[in-house]
This record gives sequence, structure tokens and C-alpha cells, in this order.
Amino acid sequence: MRVAIDYTPALRQRGGIGRYTRGLVQALASMDSSREYVLLVSKDAPADDFLWPENFRSRHLPLSDRTAAVLWQRLRLPIPVEIFSGPVDVYHSPNYALPPIRRAAAIVTIHDLSFWRFPEYAEPSLRAYLMSVVPKSITRADRILADSEATRKDVVDLLGAPPEKVSVVYSGVEPRFHPVPDMVPGVRGKYDLGDVPFILSLGTLEPRKNFDGLVRAFGLMKRVHRLPHHLVVAGGKGWLYDGVFREVEHSPYREQIHMPGFVEDEDLPALYTAADLFAFPSHYEGFGLPPLEAMACGTPVLAAENSSLPEVLGEAALWVSAEDEEGIAEGMARLLSDEKLRHSLIVSGLRRARQFTWERGASRLLEVYQKVERKK
Repeated sequence: MRVAIDYTPALRQRGGIGRYTRGLVQALASMDSSREYVLLVSKDAPADDFLWPENFRSRHLPLSDRTAAVLWQRLRLPIPVEIFSGPVDVYHSPNYALPPIRRAAAIVTIHDLSFWRFPEYAEPSLRAYLMSVVPKSITRADRILADSEATRKDVVDLLGAPPEKVSVVYSGVEPRFHPVPDMVPGVRGKYDLGDVPFILSLGTLEPRKNFDGLVRAFGLMKRVHRLPHHLVVAGGKGWLYDGVFREVEHSPYREQIHMPGFVEDEDLPALYTAADLFAFPSHYEGFGLPPLEAMACGTPVLAAENSSLPEVLGEAALWVSAEDEEGIAEGMARLLSDEKLRHSLIVSGLRRARQFTWERGASRLLEVYQKVERKK
């Protein structure tokens, strides 16, 4: 059997969907030698330095990622992807949209439906694109993958997908995420954090992540509890992010708020380890990998009790409402000062993070491939 996978997100996107695609496909490469895999990559994707086994090979599209999206999704030109992949039995798109497919069984991954549930948090042109493309891809797919049971329910309830067609494939935590105290001084120096204790939050700067609410909650915590901690909000600019910078600028504690931008992957374990608390008051998540990574590094987590987060984090987080900024402030203060609670969540967090591995996700993905293969 031959499987084609759109591997472009793994090379173009450093976090989010890129990390999901890299983690699953690289784990798949270590587990499955019985199939041939074709990894399709756009012509403008960065070079790939991963050492693939013999049954994995890359094929470059003669198109950029953007051009392919315009031709296939906006203009809907009926150019089958098999022209570029060669004959395959299964085609898997890990990034919401299916291209035209001639004979292969089609699988599409839907990471979340935030653009549907919270349209006010989405960049308008991206939302319009996804609102058009995602329902069509779901209708055409032989199998739909979701990042969590919460996303699976959204796909069924909001888009009318048959429940039997939707499977959950969880993300994983890489083994490199563990406490690394020896690396902390270097990362503190690199990101100009000095020796101050700090609260960490991480993710693409966009309204859904609720970083503006976190900045306000941090101000409330500082005013009431006068703790020495700074706030570090790390992540690259996404869309509609001006509100976050306005909140920082207007905060009386702006000198204690750090916005280092995108943090390199190799620095993340040390940054998580250095933090006294990881705060994740997001309005909505399809999965929520950063708090799991923080748990794996021995850092207690405060998270918003919504969407997929209770399913993923279980009893290993201190729960708050994303809309309750006073509750977020009090939760942070409690988790910074209650040593018994901190120890309990650190222990349960380490245990929880170990339940999510890319190998487990890849095993589930293989089961889905086998099911669609049997139907051909």
C-alpha cells in the first residue's frame, strides 16, 4: 500500500500544525516499514534534515504552498494530486483542506473549529477561506481526524459529519521535554530575563489565546498580592494581536512584562523549567500542547476549563474560567504561594504528560490508514 501525506506544514510551520505533522509522521517512520510513503512538499518549503527510512521519500510540487491553495481551493481546478504523488492508495492532508483526488482514499485532519465557534477571534480572510474549504473537505473525506474528542464533537455537531467517519488522533510530548535546570541560565540570558521569578505563557499571538486577559489578570495579581514575579508571554505574531501590545503598554506593571517573540524549539524545555507557573487561559483549544509540555518539564499549570483542555490535562491543572480575570489572578497567586498545591500539580502533571506520546498517536493513525485501505 502507498500513502501520500502533505508534509509541507511540517517544514513551513514551526509550531502548531507543523509540530503536529512532524511529530506524527516522524513517529510513523520509526514504526511502519510495510507501506510506501510519499511526502509531498511545496517548492518553497525549507529543506528537511530528518533521516527518513527507505520506504519514505519526498516529492516536491512544482507549486508554492500559496499557489497550490489558490489553484485547488479558490479556483477549484480539477488537477488531481496523484499527478504529483504518483498512484497512491491513501492521501492524507493534515491541514484542513483536501486537494482534488482521483482514486485514493481521502483523509483530512481538522485541528479545531475556532474560526466557526469564535469568528470574532479569526482574521477575516482566513476565516472566509476556512469557512469555504473545510465543509467541502469534510464532505469529500473518507475519514476525518480530530485532535481531541472535543474537536470531534464540534466537527459532528457544527458541520454535520457522520460520527462514524471521525476519529481522534492525539498529539504527543517529545522526550526532550523534561526538567533541564542546567540549561536555565543560558536561556534566561538569551531572552534577557535576568534572575527574576516569572509566570510563563506561550502561543501564537491571536485573540483566542486570551493574552490580553492574562496581562490584565497579572496586573490584578500584582496589585493585590504584591508577588515578585514577572510575566513572560512568548510567541510569534499571528493576527489581530494589537490588543495584547496595548494592554502591555497601558499596564502599570509593563516593566515586568516580557514579550520575547517566537522562542526557538531547542530553548523551550529550559524556558518551561525556569518558570514558576505556566498560565494558559485560552478561550478555545483543539488540543493544547504547550501546557502538557510545561507539565513534562515539572512546571505547575493553570488553565481555562473549556473546549479540549479538561480532556487533555485531566486533574493535573488548576482550573479557572477564561472570562474571569479576577479568578485567573487569584489562581496564579494561589499556585505561586501554596507549596502543597504546587507539589501535587507538579507530580500529577509529570504523570499526565507521559500519557501522550507521538508513538501512541502514530499507532492510532496507522489504525485509521488500515481501515480506509480495507475499504478500497
